[in-house]
Amino acid sequence: MNKALQSFWETMLGVWGRSALATRQIFNKVFTSSAHLSVALLVVVLLIFLVPMIRRGSTAVVFRGTNEFRELQWDLHTRGDPDDVQAETRQVEALRATFYERIDHFKRGIDINARVDEARQIYRRYGEELDQKDVTGQDKQTLRSRCRTVRNQFVEALEQTDADAALEMLDRVLAYRSDPDFRGTVVEEYFRQALDYKDIVTSIDLSRREKYAGPLEEVQNALVLLFGPRPDEPLPALTQNRYGATRWDMAQRNLHTIVYATEWVSQEEGQPLIKKEVRRDQSESQFKGTTLESWFGDLEANVEAMLKPRWTLYWQYFIDDSTPGHYFGGVGPEIIGTLLLTLLAMAFAVPLGVVSAAYLVECAGDNVVVKIIRTSVNTLAGVPSIVFGLFGLAFYILYLFPKIGLPSQKCILSASLTLAVLVLPVIIRASEEAIKSVPQTYKEASLALGAGRFRTFVTVTLPAALPGILTGIILSVSRAAGETAPIMFTGAAALGPIPESITEPTRALSYGGYDLAVGDRLAMLVPHKQYGMVMTLITLILLLNIIAIYIRSRMAKKLRGY
Repeated sequence: MNKALQSFWETMLGVWGRSALATRQIFNKVFTSSAHLSVALLVVVLLIFLVPMIRRGSTAVVFRGTNEFRELQWDLHTRGDPDDVQAETRQVEALRATFYERIDHFKRGIDINARVDEARQIYRRYGEELDQKDVTGQDKQTLRSRCRTVRNQFVEALEQTDADAALEMLDRVLAYRSDPDFRGTVVEEYFRQALDYKDIVTSIDLSRREKYAGPLEEVQNALVLLFGPRPDEPLPALTQNRYGATRWDMAQRNLHTIVYATEWVSQEEGQPLIKKEVRRDQSESQFKGTTLESWFGDLEANVEAMLKPRWTLYWQYFIDDSTPGHYFGGVGPEIIGTLLLTLLAMAFAVPLGVVSAAYLVECAGDNVVVKIIRTSVNTLAGVPSIVFGLFGLAFYILYLFPKIGLPSQKCILSASLTLAVLVLPVIIRASEEAIKSVPQTYKEASLALGAGRFRTFVTVTLPAALPGILTGIILSVSRAAGETAPIMFTGAAALGPIPESITEPTRALSYGGYDLAVGDRLAMLVPHKQYGMVMTLITLILLLNIIAIYIRSRMAKKLRGY
């Protein structure tokens, strides 16, 4: 009976053991699969965010640059072959001139006030001619009177809104062409303008002349963005206004603005109007039926020849300064500022964090005060970064700096100290755990050989804990380089020169991206600059992390005796 019972329990225990082992293996596989799935999900999420950002950011470096870009590079940085740049500029200006002439011809039929003023100036210049020819007395009065008649008839033709009436007045003006007294004089300018305006009158609706003015101004403004100022115009004061579209994608957006207009149109009777894009050369409210109708199609067909886009690798984007508003240029000062802030913050935070962690592990006991300190450190690690920014503004800039004789202003020093306080909890916790993970036998062996506690920590514990400490430093570098809120109040500037000391503010990639995101309409015209800044920031953080990981790997191998 006892043997049978014993055999039964042994069988049951064996079954239970095998069942428990099978269950444990199932749980192990489930947990392993869950871990792999979590890592895969993190990688997927990371790729979803990073790939589009890097792809768009790369357009700041690799793009189809136009002749405007090459001209800008030569003017600002003397890059390229000056002969090639000048030859290309002359070639495209010759092509653009025909389009400027056609649009000017149309504008002369719209801008009546300017033509009236010009007609009056011609009359005054004719009077000066008569004075130079010593025509006096009755002859002078007669000639001026006849010229005044021509002027008045031409002005009246300009002011007509009926085409037939305008043509009739223009014919009266042209009837004076055979007058021998006007041959070789400035009065012939009236006849030239009359013929020109006669051609315009037959191609536009004079009654809609004022309605053409608004769309024409839109086209001209977009044309400046596309080709820049005309060669015969003075250069604008701002660099961003001196050049047209430096990139082919910008040129296509500007071309779209020229060719298409947004109008409120009715789809069905009784239904509300809807906003719709229409071609200017096909819309009755724009330029259909005018001399500009074919101008838009010709512009589309020839715009590539007038900008000459070609693929460009603008690697100088990472070293060039930017123009005001970040419209042109690169992110060189932003990279320098980000490195200054990050490295200086780590220079403050790493020694203090490691020393604090060493004290908490090696010297402090497990009492109430130490527990409060650890709780405070853990709490600070979860405080929003904006709070650290306000703290840096209130403590460093408004209180501490005036006390020690430094200017009470935003600067690199205050921003770095704020970032140091921000990353300090992470460094302390990572260093503390790394020091705790060092085997006790290492310390005991050192102490047994006669080394003191301090020497043991410096020569044995700290080197063994360095890989773990570097892990905390890597996390801290990433956060310090990418934070915006703390430096916004303490040391970042949207624009400005490269700082000469740590008591001056600096530009930074994170704040530059923020400034472009909330900037004015100019920033909206250059979205590649914002993506380029973000891409540069991500790349810089990855490089810093790779360097730190490489150093950590070398140290770990050295500790293992490799």
